[in-house]
Amino acid sequence: MVCQTLLGSNGGIGMDTSYGSGFRDAYEEATETNISGLDSIARERRMHARAYDYWESLRQGRACPSVHELEPDKIADFGTHSVLLDFSRSTTNPGVTFIGRALREECGILYGIRNVADVPERSLLSRLTAECAQILERKTPLGFENEFLNHKGESTSFRGVLLPLSSDGQTIDFIYGVINWKTAPAAAEDAVDEPVPEPAPEAPASVELIDWLARARSRVERALKAASDARSALHTALGLAYAFSLLAEKRREEFAQLLSQEGLTFQSRTPMTSVVKLIFGADIDRTRLCQYAAVLSHARHLELGCDDVASWLDGFDGGILGVAKAERARRAPAVRPDPAANARTRMREATPELSLDYDCGDEEFVLLVARRLEQGRLGILTALTEKALVDRALLKSAR
Repeated sequence: MVCQTLLGSNGGIGMDTSYGSGFRDAYEEATETNISGLDSIARERRMHARAYDYWESLRQGRACPSVHELEPDKIADFGTHSVLLDFSRSTTNPGVTFIGRALREECGILYGIRNVADVPERSLLSRLTAECAQILERKTPLGFENEFLNHKGESTSFRGVLLPLSSDGQTIDFIYGVINWKTAPAAAEDAVDEPVPEPAPEAPASVELIDWLARARSRVERALKAASDARSALHTALGLAYAFSLLAEKRREEFAQLLSQEGLTFQSRTPMTSVVKLIFGADIDRTRLCQYAAVLSHARHLELGCDDVASWLDGFDGGILGVAKAERARRAPAVRPDPAANARTRMREATPELSLDYDCGDEEFVLLVARRLEQGRLGILTALTEKALVDRALLKSAR
């Protein structure tokens, strides 16, 4: 379960939509029925419709337009928001033939992108290229929309269209993409001091765990900076970390990959340590690392809801330190009974069979070494006081 505290006020993620034939009509219908009155969004959709019209004009009745007729650098309308990918040499790492200025700036790299492998992971361009496999398979245009957190932790909503092209009139070996987006600072999306809604039943499967990590990091940073009460802010931050840990628990493979990318290792004995490092930074002070991990572990032991941690910490005697102490006590090995001590207790209650005068020091129990004499008599040779020997003898005698 991933709580709304982590999801924010806009927990939903847009679903990809394949348009195929009738692509332009689908865009116009969506504009009319779904976003009436939202002029800026409507303009974005119409931009993609114009991109499709441009592609259709190049097609001229053929199954697919020729890439040689495409001139993206001369398209004033949407050229700056477009990219041309070359799949002729590789379908897994296509070449990047053209990138519009706006997309370059969004990536943070104006030069040096020669193929998809050079595209920064947390950029819009990386989102667009992920859809290309469907184009190569279907050989028809594809429209899609979604949202994610960029490398600045900003919520980014985007819409795009991918258009197939051919170099020989038969093989689909180029894809022209047009994408537009809106970016809003995370703080404007959902304020830290908003009341916490009920938990969402499930995180959308279309959103990668790395996106939830970015969202959690962003909200933790805002919580620690924005709140006037440092104690309350830290409790809120730990609640966000706990929410992320619940999602990571469900997506173990993604979590393992994420840890590997961050250079971290998972420790089964202290599973929350890696979560704390991901959220608060790998260089976090060791004392705080242990305390925060203990808080998350104790919350998981109690099976708290993902929205319950902050208020639970607020009401716990001693706060974070108190919870950490309770978790250490829970994990401490149980005190095992001392068999030798029990044997000594039982032997104190036993009735001596013989009493004699013999100097054996101040020890309560000693081990006598004797030799059998004539006529069944024993001759005491010495008294041993070494604890290990005496305890072993007591254990056998007390049975």
